[in-house]
Amino acid sequence: MAEKKIRILVAKPGLDGHDRGAKVVARGLANAGYEVIYSGLHQTPEQIVESALQEDVDAVGISILSGAHMTVFPRVMELLKERGGEEIMVFGGGIIPEEDVAELKKIGVKELFGPGTSIQQITSFLQNYLG
Repeated sequence: MAEKKIRILVAKPGLDGHDRGAKVVARGLANAGYEVIYSGLHQTPEQIVESALQEDVDAVGISILSGAHMTVFPRVMELLKERGGEEIMVFGGGIIPEEDVAELKKIGVKELFGPGTSIQQITSFLQNYLG
């Protein structure tokens, strides 16, 4: 029997149209052997959670540069819990101040990556959490 590939949704919420980083991460994760679904731009937390559940993903990576991280991440976590998806691991990246990183980790976001993070660092993290 073939080993189940780990599925990851890379999501780009809100009005932020800067998706180069999200696309680089999605491509890097795919090249590392993960099955990657890219949400496209301008996703609401509701759309992100719906996609995560429909696609039966193991993790959601949220790329956010807009400054709305303290709204988007808590809403995604809340919706995952409400919809029975609390086993889906959430991580993210973008421009997130250190004090906000600590707050987001308290609500269950597993890791947040800033500018300059290598694909190798992200894949090492995912391997540690997801296998």
